[in-house]
Amino acid sequence: MGSSEEKVAAVIMVGGPTKGTRFRPLSFNTPEPLFPLAGQPMIHHPISACKQIPNLAGIYLIGFYEEREFALYVSSISNELKVPVRYLKEDKPHGSAGALYYFRNTVMEDNPSHILLLNFDVCCSFPLPDMLEAHKRYGAMGTMLVIKVSAESANLFGELVADPSTKELLHYTEKPETFVSDLINCGVYIFTPAIFTAIQDVSTHRDDRANVSRVSSIEASQSMSRTFPIDFVRLDQDILSPLAGKRQLYTYETLDFWEQIKTPGMLLKSSGIYLAQYRITSPNLLASGDGTRNATITGDVYVHPSARVHPTAKIGPNVSISANVRVGAGVRLINCIILDDVEIMENAVVINSIVGWKSSIGKWSRVQANGDYNAKLGITILGEAVTVEDEVVVINSIVLPNKTLNVSVQDEIIL
Repeated sequence: MGSSEEKVAAVIMVGGPTKGTRFRPLSFNTPEPLFPLAGQPMIHHPISACKQIPNLAGIYLIGFYEEREFALYVSSISNELKVPVRYLKEDKPHGSAGALYYFRNTVMEDNPSHILLLNFDVCCSFPLPDMLEAHKRYGAMGTMLVIKVSAESANLFGELVADPSTKELLHYTEKPETFVSDLINCGVYIFTPAIFTAIQDVSTHRDDRANVSRVSSIEASQSMSRTFPIDFVRLDQDILSPLAGKRQLYTYETLDFWEQIKTPGMLLKSSGIYLAQYRITSPNLLASGDGTRNATITGDVYVHPSARVHPTAKIGPNVSISANVRVGAGVRLINCIILDDVEIMENAVVINSIVGWKSSIGKWSRVQANGDYNAKLGITILGEAVTVEDEVVVINSIVLPNKTLNVSVQDEIIL
């Protein structure tokens, strides 16, 4: 224990502002990785999971947001976890594998023997210690976390075939048009430093193809379909697919929960999953109350210590209440995320919704939706500083920031 060859470096890919359009209007002023999920920034969950790894040398966040947007969070989480956390800004998009390679010297500063690579927009239990042990047993270059899903949904992800006994990755294809397997890629990996050689080989091979005329017909057709810069390397198509079946990559299957957080609806669903997980990992974060001195709490609920909630309010299940929120008498909150500085006045109801920062919901108003996490208007979203006046009903709608609603709306996007 403690020797340099046993160290692990963790890398989390956080993307950039061009990727955040799917979270509008919630991502206008807040980077997607810092959006509150079960009372913590979304990226906090994979970062906390990395802390389970023994001899963790450091955590690196790679993306192309401006550094100032992550400076405060990186400083606070480093102090909280007592582990160095750094944000590394790409000069341009390099692809998921190319970005790792671009910062290889920084990632390898402490000579880690293994590199943990995660996507930030994954909600799961992150069984990293068990996965690392399996990776060491396999003795190969890389191990990827996988899970079985329904055959109908598998083509939304990277599908793969693994040897049922050895767990070797035999075949990998990203979002295939025809069904390949119900086993999919979870976006969590452990590699040895040999991954850098594999990435470099892709760039070298691409450079060779650009400079010599001797190219096979298959390679020619592929190069004509789409050409990438030499230093743009994708982890899935350029690394996983070509190395499948070559005893370089193995799989570790999780039987626990897993979701990909690509929409606001999945934010709300994932918040509920993490709140339920708190019962096992962090019960101290869950609120309690029986309606006497404190509000009535049903199910899994997070309430920030600075929030003021009236004792007659009824909260839960699956509710996350952020800093400086004020919840009035008789308010009912079910399956919702309430962000900083929101005021919810007497007898208002919020169901299946996300209420943006500094918004206000008037007396006897209702903000609700049908709760279909996959539908565009399946949850109601109020952007920042939206005012819903008294006795107004908002159903299955998205409201952009700084709007005032004095009439009821349903199934609308208020621009």
